[in-house]
Amino acid sequence: MIRIKELETLISRYQSSYYNGEGEVSDAEFDALWEELKSLDPGNPLLARVGADSGNFPKARHKMPMGSQDKAANPEEFFKWAEKHAYDEYLVEYKLDGASLELQYEGGVLARAVTRGDGAIGDDITPNARKMQGVRGRLEIDGALLPLTGGVRGEVIMPRETHKQYFADKANCRNAANGLMKRKDGEGSEHLCFVAYDAQFADAAGGVTVEAQPFADEEAKIRWLKRCGFTAVPLKICKTPQEVADYRQEVAEARPSLKCDIDGLVVKERRLDFADASRPRPDCQIAFKFSPERAVSIVRAVEWSESGATYTPIALFDPVELAGTTVKRASLVNPNTIRQLGVRIGISVAVTKRGEIIPKIEGLALPGEGADVPVTEEPAILRDIEFPTVCGRCGAELIDEGTRLYCPNPACPKRVHHRLEKWAAALDIRDLGVTLIRNLFNAGRLRSISDLYTLTEEELAPYFLEDESLAKDKKSKGAQKVLASLSGKTETSLAAFVAGFDIEDIGELLIEKLADAGFDTLDKLLAAAPEDVAAVNGFADITAAKLAAGLAENREEMLRLTRTGVIRLRQETRAGKLAGKSFCFTGELSIKRADAEQMVKEAGGSVKPTVAKGLSCLVTNDIASGSAKNKKAAGLGIPVIDEQAFLALF
Repeated sequence: MIRIKELETLISRYQSSYYNGEGEVSDAEFDALWEELKSLDPGNPLLARVGADSGNFPKARHKMPMGSQDKAANPEEFFKWAEKHAYDEYLVEYKLDGASLELQYEGGVLARAVTRGDGAIGDDITPNARKMQGVRGRLEIDGALLPLTGGVRGEVIMPRETHKQYFADKANCRNAANGLMKRKDGEGSEHLCFVAYDAQFADAAGGVTVEAQPFADEEAKIRWLKRCGFTAVPLKICKTPQEVADYRQEVAEARPSLKCDIDGLVVKERRLDFADASRPRPDCQIAFKFSPERAVSIVRAVEWSESGATYTPIALFDPVELAGTTVKRASLVNPNTIRQLGVRIGISVAVTKRGEIIPKIEGLALPGEGADVPVTEEPAILRDIEFPTVCGRCGAELIDEGTRLYCPNPACPKRVHHRLEKWAAALDIRDLGVTLIRNLFNAGRLRSISDLYTLTEEELAPYFLEDESLAKDKKSKGAQKVLASLSGKTETSLAAFVAGFDIEDIGELLIEKLADAGFDTLDKLLAAAPEDVAAVNGFADITAAKLAAGLAENREEMLRLTRTGVIRLRQETRAGKLAGKSFCFTGELSIKRADAEQMVKEAGGSVKPTVAKGLSCLVTNDIASGSAKNKKAAGLGIPVIDEQAFLALF
């Protein structure tokens, strides 16, 4: 549960920073967080949201696919991929750590430069791109215009020396590059460099074929880009998977001396494969990531972060450099982690970055590891970590369950505040941001979910307008948007409704399982005995007890919201053409996963997160894929269909 909340916070934060001017992490790193949340909590409402760029620029649709790559985090994972992709040779390119950009050409002349955006539509930042080093206004070879229509894809990067000289205040080169390329005034774009690695052009009829390209294969593509004047990624050709792994090690060792940041290699075959490239996640190429760096430091203190009722330990240690940033704090997750790892104040620990983003203490430093860091083993120097015993907000005695340290007081202000934020996320009330919730809560205006639906435009206006505008009785568009968002979310599913009350470890997926088992109304849930809930697949005594306690704690407000008509619970029909059938989805579809799942539910079917006996159908983007879900479905005799066959059901 704590990890899920950590992922929700990080994804929301990184999504906001990416689409509003200065991304903090790479696209691939963001994808890793997204996939982890999807595996831990497939029904999380955050997964149904689609990001969008800031709105500071006009929008444009991509000419080239801009999906995400599969990843191998170590040689074992890469060799497993290579077993299914036995090529005569492997073309290996640097995986640049910057921001993706597509240059669109019409008749050989640059028409638009489009950011990645949501993968299909991005921001048109053409004026900024024209200032960047490496961007070509015309496709020319030896001065002759090439009348081609299509796109050139590459990465916008900032050289390390430029970062050091002009933008040392930014955490790393990628942060600085992403911020500059999306500045409305375009200032600083001249410090950025565009490095090309892909191109795709259409024939006279608008089709994309191998014959329409001015190059015959992937190696020729890189040569062609260079002839056109682009700076292109370095390319190495390897004959075997082992040679690729050896080259990765060689590049990893040389990584600190490179002129720009890279976070791995891209491995692909020689031939052009536009069908594979058009997939949201191509199968015939892979990002071979570098192993996470590891550093040794000394724990100096532990802070306790408060999120809702939960207290999470955060270790503070001497600053170390990891993956291009300075790291000096990392979550210790819960009391049991502290006990199991043996972490104490003054002890030496090994620190890594999960996915090169999230700092993590792997354990105590090994003997001799980090020779420049003293290993503090003297008992007189080490001190046990002190655990808080009472809630700093309400004074209640905290409960230490090992996996969680929390305040049990249902009226604790921290818990109420966190529940308000959870409600906004579960019902996807997009304009009701965490900052506004916090300000209204601190002002004493919000003390329950019901209070949200009594807000007025006059009350909200001061949070959006300056005093001068208020004095002139100006209308607040921000306040109007908040009220519109609230009024637009007064009908919801039972699963989202219960999940919004922030009951520990209870998400939408579990409530949907209860609905499938017959507890499909709020009254039935409130009347359910814990032992009956525990008998439902996915539950057990502990989870059932948590649900019962959470429902009892919030019973009064749940009934107040529904019986007064403030919130209407949508009756989920179990009749329909898919009644009694269950579906599991895997791979990236052209439609949103959340939309596909909703189609199943509206037709009376149910959605399962995993492949198991009794599943009616597995829907995948590639029925020939060797994925674990495909293999398991085949072994159980479960039908596997593609997206086209799935849509044909409707």
